[in-house]
Amino acid sequence: MRSDVVKRGIERAPHRSLFKAMGLTDEELERPLIGIANSFNEVIPGHIHLREITEAVKAGVRMAGGTPLEFGTIGICDGIAMNHGGMRYSLPSRELIADSVETMARAYNFDGLVLVASCDKIIPGMLMAMARLDIPAVFVSGGPMLPGRYNGKYVDIKSVFEAVGAVKAGKMSEAELHFLEEVASPGCGSCAGMFTANTMNALSEALGVSLTWNGTAPAVYAHRRRIAKKTGMAIVELVRRDIKPSNILTRGAFEDAIAVDMALGGSTNTVLHLMAIAREAGVDLTLDDFDRISEVTPNLVKLSPSGEHYVLDLYEAGGVLGVMKRLSELGLIHGDRMTVNLKTVAELLEEAFVSRPEVIRPVNEPYSERGGLMILHGSLAPEGAVLKVSAISGIETFEGTARVFESEEEATKAILTGKISPGEVVVIRYEGPRGGPGMREMLTPTSAIAGMGLDREVALVTDGRFSGATRGLSIGHVSPEAAEGGPIALVQDGDTVRIDVGKKRIDLLVDEEELEERRRHWKPIEKHLSGYLKRYSGLVGSSKDGAVFL
Repeated sequence: MRSDVVKRGIERAPHRSLFKAMGLTDEELERPLIGIANSFNEVIPGHIHLREITEAVKAGVRMAGGTPLEFGTIGICDGIAMNHGGMRYSLPSRELIADSVETMARAYNFDGLVLVASCDKIIPGMLMAMARLDIPAVFVSGGPMLPGRYNGKYVDIKSVFEAVGAVKAGKMSEAELHFLEEVASPGCGSCAGMFTANTMNALSEALGVSLTWNGTAPAVYAHRRRIAKKTGMAIVELVRRDIKPSNILTRGAFEDAIAVDMALGGSTNTVLHLMAIAREAGVDLTLDDFDRISEVTPNLVKLSPSGEHYVLDLYEAGGVLGVMKRLSELGLIHGDRMTVNLKTVAELLEEAFVSRPEVIRPVNEPYSERGGLMILHGSLAPEGAVLKVSAISGIETFEGTARVFESEEEATKAILTGKISPGEVVVIRYEGPRGGPGMREMLTPTSAIAGMGLDREVALVTDGRFSGATRGLSIGHVSPEAAEGGPIALVQDGDTVRIDVGKKRIDLLVDEEELEERRRHWKPIEKHLSGYLKRYSGLVGSSKDGAVFL
């Protein structure tokens, strides 16, 4: 066993003595040592219950004959960090999480790992560590939150963000907003729609690194606890068979995950995260792969923020395997690859079902023939930009006048004070991985636009990124970013920006001579950074490559 290096032989008597200081017995030290990375904290609703989930995992490990050893990692709630300086730390926390899990696993030579998380950057950070370490590992989520109820309808956190714009537009009273905030998030779990957290939960299952139903079983259901126990049992068997992430995280696995992502109309953030995980797994994944797979993958599911259903509905309808079963009818799933269930995908699909076709549509009745995400190129984004095409309500072209802002805060203030008009393109720059730094999410301005009823009349373009809860004509990940001197840095108020969804283009309609003149006078905005953000800004690469450390 890998852990023998820290526990076996006469020379390891001091090491065993230290384990015994924590109450471990000789019998426990003889068993496989399973590290449990628990990202519990008291400031994320998706993580507030992870002590309970982790205890269930540990019970499963013990039932299967292993010894669980728990350690902690950090985590940030993107919703609470939204629209202020705290959001600069959200994406950068992904690298810290991956590094911390690597550090613990290498220092203690665990035989296997279980990674426990629920929310945005924590899941991909842990999956990056899983791929990097390449020791037997399983991911388990805390599960999605149930939707709330307001005026007889289901609601979620997106509803609250958009209600702020409705109040500013005089469409809702402050008293109504207060009651909505009381009921929209009814308890623990990752926010109830197909936002980034739940998209990544679903994709962990599609990748094959978590057990069946992990992607959709609600946080408060007993099923979630049973999944956690079975995860603990599974990791011990994976250790015994020495089945590692490299046996599972193949190119086929990533292609299947992208296909599921497109069928679900998932968050644009998955582009960053899947590329980052693939890089750790030694799989070359590019923006072109996302666009290629999206072109042939129908959008079969519309959950909030794009539709009226929630992850709870997807769970009832057949879950992630139900979606994969549909996609397998089109030959879009690699059935021969292994999963942590110790079954191939094809074997799992034999047990899969779709019980609510209005939630997971048949392949011949899709919402659209192509998938939920689209990669745009053009003179404003020569190296690419990302559009959640499933959330734009059928808009095919948009040509508008640029309104340029150097930060999210400036843009949000203009939107909420009624200074943005129909036909304008809100350009928010210096929010990229390096220039932000941290590539902040833009849920507040996009929700304000939607809440004020402008989501079909105003576009938003940024070198930052968007929350999975964003809807409307919102284009992010514009690359090169402004801090690198990309064309987005040269846009001026009054310029014309053309977005053509059919041609997958985003263009700045300014002649090249004028742009060259602007480029000669351009100087990047300097931000006074310190601590981790200063180090992050100097190490991070482009969003087109997953915003990973160079």
